[in-house]
Amino acid sequence: MSDMNADILTIKNGDNLEINQLYNKKDGSINLEKSMREVKKIEDTGDIERMYESMLLQDNSTKTEIFEDALNDPVDLKTDEKSDEEELDLDLEEPPPPEVMEYARRELGETDEVKCQTLEELRDMIYERGECSPHRMDDAFLIRFLRARNFNIHRAHRLIVRYYNFKESHPEIHENVDPLKMRHIGDDDVMTVPGYRTECGRRMMIYRMGNWDPKKYGVEEIFKATVIILELGALEPRAQILGGFVIFDLRDITMTHAWTMTPQIANMVIALMVTSFPMKTHAIHILHQSWVFDVIYSVFKPLLNKEMQERVFFHGDDMSSLHKHIKPTSLPKMYGGTREELPYYKWIDSLSKKPKIVKPMHEIGYILTDEQLAMIKNW
Repeated sequence: MSDMNADILTIKNGDNLEINQLYNKKDGSINLEKSMREVKKIEDTGDIERMYESMLLQDNSTKTEIFEDALNDPVDLKTDEKSDEEELDLDLEEPPPPEVMEYARRELGETDEVKCQTLEELRDMIYERGECSPHRMDDAFLIRFLRARNFNIHRAHRLIVRYYNFKESHPEIHENVDPLKMRHIGDDDVMTVPGYRTECGRRMMIYRMGNWDPKKYGVEEIFKATVIILELGALEPRAQILGGFVIFDLRDITMTHAWTMTPQIANMVIALMVTSFPMKTHAIHILHQSWVFDVIYSVFKPLLNKEMQERVFFHGDDMSSLHKHIKPTSLPKMYGGTREELPYYKWIDSLSKKPKIVKPMHEIGYILTDEQLAMIKNW
């Protein structure tokens, strides 16, 4: 699909459809027709670059990788054989392993020459246009935006502007956040990130939204936890190149959950997964969906272009369907896999002791303990 054919739509400022307005309290029915009609009060931005930027799939249509099944992915890495319970860490090696760099060369167009040229051009463009003021301008930071946009300078610049605009627009999920105090997300098993990668070398985030009690804490807490994980993941060069998977396990979701999914929340989700963060979402897998999900998806679907919708896979209760995309050797046991679970807080507890990780997180505003501050000061 060409740039000119990119068809992404954004909700007009001011439109705020509450899901509970669609719920008929008398008979318990859901007015999906009204949902679609209201949510479709949208307009084309008219900005081709921004429309193109909003696509989930940032690759050219000529690339066969776009809709490849994960099992046939060109990056053929063996599943991590180490214990699921061993110390968690991030792989900050640059450059990444040879097979990952071969993927980067073939799919992203990354070479030493291209990196050298585009990094300098991107840095100059940031200074010249003045649309954002990055807290870092070094190669290791800027390269993640170039990799996320296949080394297209203009799209990488648009991404970094969106990244900082999103931070400015949503201080409630970025400012004064202490990762060590996000333990309740792990205790409630709302989200987790396995310590191992899939057979194709990608990380995986798992959300179990039915375990979230909206009366206990708001959706902004889940956004906070998500941003922490994304910021940590973006430190890994191989994750910058390969992107990751997302699994939404929707068992036990209710209308209470659906009511939280306003268009504003939907736009924030799209921003984190698509338009405003330097990490590619390779695929989204939906498990145990019900009629409640139909209500939620009616809010999201108008925001997704055709390619993006084709990255979403619906499996219901059929784990064999999920296994066609992710092998059991790369999945937790509860999804018919062979691996153990690791709660969210174990990542935070482990990584909070590593100065090479704590320092860049502190630079973007996360709160540290006195012990951590002393640790990075002496590092």
